[in-house]
Amino acid sequence: MDKQSRPEPDDLRTPDRSLHSGPAADVSPEDLVMATGRDLTPKNLEWARRKLADEGRAAVEKILP
Repeated sequence: MDKQSRPEPDDLRTPDRSLHSGPAADVSPEDLVMATGRDLTPKNLEWARRKLADEGRAAVEKILP
C-alpha cells in the first residue's frame, strides 16, 4: 500500500455521533456477560442475572460508562 492510499489515523476513529453511553433497550444477562469480556457460561449468566436484579441498568453502565 502506498502512502497516498493509506487511511489517516483520524479516518479510522468512530464518529462521535455513533458513540453512546448506554443501550437503547433493556440489558440482557448475555449483554452484561459480554460487556465484561467473560465467556457465556451458565455460571456467568447466573451472576449477570443476579447483578441485573440487584442493580438494573446501572450494572452495565458501571462497566461501560
